Amino acid sequence: MVNATKGLFISCDIPMAQFIINYNNSLPPSQKFIIHVLDGTHLFVQQHAAEMIRSAISEFRDQNSYEKPT
Repeated sequence: MVNATKGLFISCDIPMAQFIINYNNSLPPSQKFIIHVLDGTHLFVQQHAAEMIRSAISEFRDQNSYEKPT
């Protein structure tokens, strides 16, 4: 029997995939969104998590951006 699940396919580099996996692991079990890790650069996640992932990545990038001292 085949089970079909709607989801979102994410293709990214290895460090970003690890960030998303670690972010997922930091959430309580009821909020985890990764359906399957396909390989080091591809993830299959629940559709409703798209905006949550985008905002977490944006926040992460803002924290890691270099600002030239004035």
